[in-house]
Amino acid sequence: MKALSQAPDREREQLLAAIASLNQVILGKDREIRLAICCLLARGHLLIEDIPGVGKTTLAHALARVLGLTYQRIQFTSDLLPADVIGISVYDRASGRFMFHRGPVFAQLVMADEVNRATPKAQSALLEAMEERQITVDGETHALPEPFFIVATQNPSFQVGTFPLPESQIDRFLMRIELGYPAASHERQLLRGRDRRDLLADLPAALEPSVIPALQHRVAEVHASDALLDYVQAIARASREGGRHQAGLSPRAVISILRAAQAWAWLHGHGGVLPEDVQAVLPAVVGHRLRPRDAADPRGPNEVAAALVKSVPIP
Repeated sequence: MKALSQAPDREREQLLAAIASLNQVILGKDREIRLAICCLLARGHLLIEDIPGVGKTTLAHALARVLGLTYQRIQFTSDLLPADVIGISVYDRASGRFMFHRGPVFAQLVMADEVNRATPKAQSALLEAMEERQITVDGETHALPEPFFIVATQNPSFQVGTFPLPESQIDRFLMRIELGYPAASHERQLLRGRDRRDLLADLPAALEPSVIPALQHRVAEVHASDALLDYVQAIARASREGGRHQAGLSPRAVISILRAAQAWAWLHGHGGVLPEDVQAVLPAVVGHRLRPRDAADPRGPNEVAAALVKSVPIP
């Protein structure tokens, strides 16, 4: 029994070691890295929106390396077709039937690079995979590997050649984060240090991927009291009232807040979910879902989340 009680601590330590390794590659972004890990633990998918060149792709590749996950990168472009993502059936003369050739979506970590540069038709190829963790081709369903984690990058909408993601797809990303510019000291380290690609090649795997589904199940069982659930529901209610947003948080978003908070609580060794855990993940979970009713509203995700937190008393 003692070994069983120690197992969660050992796996948490392994994940913390993975975070330490990631911090050697992505400098000064510990919070964003922890959010990305929590997104995976909560069985969600991650959207990283930022300008080119700040390390979005590097973070996705580094996550796959330290977690031991199979990795595929899909470059989303305006001429991308759904078959380029999910695969295609090809007629085999020898057998006299069509054979399905799997696309790059059949990996444990799929990097959808610059997802909003593809047309809506190509973007929609990810919808079933993200929600059902399977894809259907020619009436046949194919299960995706476990764990399955999509990390999509998105360029800001003001940049040329982007197609805005529809709300239905945006809502399927449990979290959205930004990396931003590095601090001057970290930028100096980038200038003087090794190439990030060389560092990626040397990253050891800190965890067996077969352990991750069990960790995801354990995270889903982290205790959340009735008072904590009241707090989450009060935040959702505040987003739907007052007319500040085009639409309030959906039930899926409310569940996402709880799952993300459970993951944050488990990663940080809390016995149950605390209001502070909810507040820690709230900007990443709600920032891409809540749109100000006033188009001129300058508030970003952190300000939107801060306003919700301020409007709801902690139980």
